[in-house]
Amino acid sequence: MRIGLTGGIGSGKSTVAGFLREAGAAIVDTDAISRQLTLPGGVAMPAIAAQFGSDFLTTDGALDRDRMRALAFSDHDAKRRLEAILHPLISAEAARQADASTAPLLVFDVPLLVESGRWRSRVARVLVVDCSAETQTARVLQRPGWTPERVAGALAAQTSRQARRAAADAVLLNDGLSLAALRNEVLNLAARWGCGTISPP
Repeated sequence: MRIGLTGGIGSGKSTVAGFLREAGAAIVDTDAISRQLTLPGGVAMPAIAAQFGSDFLTTDGALDRDRMRALAFSDHDAKRRLEAILHPLISAEAARQADASTAPLLVFDVPLLVESGRWRSRVARVLVVDCSAETQTARVLQRPGWTPERVAGALAAQTSRQARRAAADAVLLNDGLSLAALRNEVLNLAARWGCGTISPP
């Protein structure tokens, strides 16, 4: 079974992906693919350099992610141009990883699954990890380099909680849950979907 996993920044989506992997699922992490494509020598870097110029490259030739993130948040056309480069490459690598997997449950971890509009037809079900904006903000502010203004910009750039929940076949509400309780919910869900080598406590 193919599952699409998504959630807003700070929702705990990556933690949920880790628990699904623990249960025996294979994870296709599109954000990790994106980072790989934009490392020094990455497949996407020549096109990014041609489109945006050397100011958006680090000294070793990788994408300057902080600078590009700031531009994409403020300039919709720049965001569209970057996506036009990255999305086809991400889709191709995600398909390659999926085809190579023999796991009973295949999870596509896609931060912008709802926004992209392309992923829903590729998965059997969509799992959304959800929490309040206040919880998201508090979690992300614990990360190095994040300010309240930067968090607010990231939240504004993503689709609303309501839109994500409307697209979901299942919602994990990750507000006030301990890690043990969240793990228990994820493993129970994985078992219902035919994957679960580890029993919840």
